[in-house]
Amino acid sequence: MYLSADEHRALATCFSLLAEDLNERELRDRIGRTVLDLFRADHFASYVWLGDVCRFDGCVSLHMDPANLGRYETHYQYHDPITFLLQSRRHATLVSEVIPRRELLKTAFFNDFLARDGLHWGINLHAFEGDEALGDLRVWRGRSRGDFAEHDRQLLNLIEPAFTAALRRARRTRQPAESADSELSPRELAVARCVGRGLTDKQIARELGISAPSVRTYLRRVFAKLEVTRRSGIAHALSVRH
Repeated sequence: MYLSADEHRALATCFSLLAEDLNERELRDRIGRTVLDLFRADHFASYVWLGDVCRFDGCVSLHMDPANLGRYETHYQYHDPITFLLQSRRHATLVSEVIPRRELLKTAFFNDFLARDGLHWGINLHAFEGDEALGDLRVWRGRSRGDFAEHDRQLLNLIEPAFTAALRRARRTRQPAESADSELSPRELAVARCVGRGLTDKQIARELGISAPSVRTYLRRVFAKLEVTRRSGIAHALSVRH
């Protein structure tokens, strides 16, 4: 397999990152930046499949609109014609391998979600330990760059063992779930529980007798401590820890 000098450099960076002791979120974020360079790609997202609640969560993304990703998390992941097919392959797979482009272009998933951010050509890798999904890499190019090729699929498959091992290692070394609430201060925990009940920032402020800016400050701390980026991530983190 021939590798260009740029590919050698990007792969070396990938393997160096995957050898570090990073938490799951930081691992997926930093590897995402490197694979965009490796594959001359434009957009990146990574999720973790939560089998107990049948949803993707824990989003990490690059060059994608947070509002559009929010629509994916609340609606389009439940009307997604490609990701479960890609996930079932358990190795690097081009989107065009699981659905003909002419068919993808007809779907609401493409026109109302992917195209909003300019995602036209994709390749995915879904990492597993046995039957447990550990995390994924979703790499996309804009329309003008053209589709990924067999060479790209082979490159991503080269990364897969080290990526899976790094995610496995991060899971085994993270803090036990039953003690995670102790990371939050009493006020942060109160705000997090309000979020878990579906309250808005204004409703939380009224219930706890604090200002809306204070609520947002506490929320930023909660997001950082629980290593999530969305309110749904806070709700899920609390649900699995009780």
